Amino acid sequence: MKRRIIALTLAAVMAFSLAACGSGNGNDAGSTGESASETGDEGESAPEETADEGGETAEATEADASGTDMNIAMITDSGDITDQSFNQTTYESCKAWAEQNGAQFTYYKPDSDSDEARNASVDQAVAGGANVIVMPGYMFAAAIVSQSDLYPDVKFVALDVGAGDICEKGVGEGYDYNPANYDVTEYYNTDNVYCCTYQEEISGYMAGYAAVKLGYKHLGFLGGMSVPAVTRFGYGYVQGIDAAAKELGIEGEVEVEYVCGGQFYGDADITAAMDTWYGTKGVEVVFACGGGIFTSAVEAAVKVDGKVIGVDSDQAPIIDQSGEGLTVTSAMKGLAATVNTVLTDIKDGKWGEYAGKIDNLGMVSENPEENFVQLPIGSTQWGDGFTEDDYRALVTSLYNGEVKVSNDITAMPSTAVKVTDYGSVK
Repeated sequence: MKRRIIALTLAAVMAFSLAACGSGNGNDAGSTGESASETGDEGESAPEETADEGGETAEATEADASGTDMNIAMITDSGDITDQSFNQTTYESCKAWAEQNGAQFTYYKPDSDSDEARNASVDQAVAGGANVIVMPGYMFAAAIVSQSDLYPDVKFVALDVGAGDICEKGVGEGYDYNPANYDVTEYYNTDNVYCCTYQEEISGYMAGYAAVKLGYKHLGFLGGMSVPAVTRFGYGYVQGIDAAAKELGIEGEVEVEYVCGGQFYGDADITAAMDTWYGTKGVEVVFACGGGIFTSAVEAAVKVDGKVIGVDSDQAPIIDQSGEGLTVTSAMKGLAATVNTVLTDIKDGKWGEYAGKIDNLGMVSENPEENFVQLPIGSTQWGDGFTEDDYRALVTSLYNGEVKVSNDITAMPSTAVKVTDYGSVK
């Protein structure tokens, strides 16, 4: 009750503030957007731009008169819509859905990497008329906690935000990092929020299993920050490597180097570490997991004809620009499937099936393309050791429970193969 009273008071203050300084057209300060030519969208007119302090402009898709009254906003986390990962996939999925369903769509890029800036982008989106806000990434937990009560008529769709993320921001100092010890519903308005996480350990497992079956014996994992999602990817990858090595009877010949960069982008220090892996240690393939950090793995790999595994989306189109055949596969999350399913159900009046839920999305079918965690069939470098049919058989085994992957991230999985954990570069 106390939380809601405070929120209502803040809402009144915010409403007055926005009425005083907001343009009301969705192109407020702090939002971002490029013209059609800048984003590569030919044949579209450039969005209107509003001159505001410190802000860029938002690209908007106008609603079709025969469409829906949904006004969708997507807010980027610490990246942008060209990251070839979480933000770009979410942006492209939201935009495509809006165009196909006659909805208005605008995206916003916060003016800094902070909770305050992301909250401000939520305020701007609401001032611009948004009634559905899509937020990709755990960094939006603070916005869920502080903004969901402020805007009870707005539906928030938070991708990759779990109970632990919400509790961390809601509890604050003293949080013991065990969400089971708390009632997460005390920290946000469950009526207008849907959250989901992904079973990253499964697609990580698939990628590691595939790599060993394809003949790679010295593998690496380069994570971004050691947040739960990255760790699940990494520990699943290690489990998949171990399982494939055992099946082939080569446990003693396979080894894994494991490190996190301490950030979600590549730089000279991380590239130097990857140079050592590829050039000195003889690492053959690195699973680069964490936003733009893949750039450091790519820079090092191309020097010695190494290989890279992408993450979140099919990253072959961007990674392979640096070298043909550089990407072995990508451990993907079904971001597009989530966006399409949730937005369609909102349009069809089924929000009640989502409100207050924190789903953990993974295997839903024996058909790989229907799952929320998968490898890209079109760009994976299939070989005699691991064919597309082998992949489909693996998916069936995972779906049926014949193959189990642990999601425990309290400690590195116990393996027969050698794993060397270097901690963090930074």
